[in-house]
Amino acid sequence: MKQAVLVLNVGSSSIKYQLLELEPAGEGAREPGARLATGIVDRIGGEGAGTLTHKQPDDPQPYEVSDTFADHEQALAAVLGAFRDAGPDLAKIELKAVGHRVVHGGSEFIQATVIDDAVLAKVTEMIPLAPLHNPANITGIEGARRAFPDVPQVAVFDTAFHQTLPEAAYTYAVPSEWRERYAVRRYGFHGTSHEYVSRRAAAILGRPVAETNVIVLHLGNGASVSAVAGGRSVETSMGLTPLEGLVMGTRSGDIDPAIPAYLQRVAGLDSAAVERELNRSSGLLGLAGSNDLRDVNKKADAGDPAARLALDVYRHRLRKYIGAYYAVLGRVDAVVFTAGVGENDPRTRSQSLAGLERLGIAVDDARNESTADRGERFISPDGAEVAVLVVPTDEEIEIARQALGAVS
Repeated sequence: MKQAVLVLNVGSSSIKYQLLELEPAGEGAREPGARLATGIVDRIGGEGAGTLTHKQPDDPQPYEVSDTFADHEQALAAVLGAFRDAGPDLAKIELKAVGHRVVHGGSEFIQATVIDDAVLAKVTEMIPLAPLHNPANITGIEGARRAFPDVPQVAVFDTAFHQTLPEAAYTYAVPSEWRERYAVRRYGFHGTSHEYVSRRAAAILGRPVAETNVIVLHLGNGASVSAVAGGRSVETSMGLTPLEGLVMGTRSGDIDPAIPAYLQRVAGLDSAAVERELNRSSGLLGLAGSNDLRDVNKKADAGDPAARLALDVYRHRLRKYIGAYYAVLGRVDAVVFTAGVGENDPRTRSQSLAGLERLGIAVDDARNESTADRGERFISPDGAEVAVLVVPTDEEIEIARQALGAVS
């Protein structure tokens, strides 16, 4: 019997949400369930009016509200109002759970967890690890607990999937006090996406998850790569924060850790300024003047040398990580691309894999360039030693499934 789950993804200035109806499914199940409604509220806490956009599958036009959303509580009230006014009416739906995306669960939370006061207190303690995200996540949880006092609230953590990393992979070679007192270690992020996509990859290959090794490339404005062995994350590119690893839209990814101290000496920049610039003004934006890979591709095609360099740096970093994670896994059954860039940019896919043919990794150009199919698909040649796949991610479905699992 299908069960309804409301998924809330509360960001620093937005709320994304979906109402889903699904059956708890076995590993690799293809049936995604039904989306009864989707929506977003933007510009929360900003100057001027934000917009709430609420849509049901058969609506010819979305329901929209323009208002000044002073805070997340007001925005969540508007979301509940949209369900009441435009449907489906949540008062007439027996919600099985409300699933919350929570960015950082530290090493405390290794799976989706039903929220009580003690859990909420632990998530609050972790605000220093995710100061931009966990406070907003907490606001969403508190608002939903008030709105649905009799419905279980479940936290689904971005970091949880990566809690299977071996000690050698998550430990930084830093003083013991940093590690023990301040919890400095690798945590990893995008966990719901990596878990969903790696499981789907095994199903596409027709192999049990426990016998499948994959490299998952989640490439959006934020980007990360993971090595997944038998359904367990054993290495991932993001670290204590989402700044480490791949070149991203506005984040630098890997740099020499001495750069902040160097800039403090020669440019007078304090640590907060360097951290801000590495997160918001670096990556593709810092290299090419745009954080949108589509714009960077256009600039490169027009002969812009900065854009060409940006693409070279971006793809070089990808290729380096793929090779490193191949070595970590020892045997790779598939390389899998997902998220906005991974699903939609054939040049990134082909050029980041160029030169890896001796590892059994190759792309079929016709399959890679085809626009006929935007779903799950092979883009490697028939009989390739390592399959190359495109698997659209579905973090909301993954959050809903984990929420149902936590309350079952």
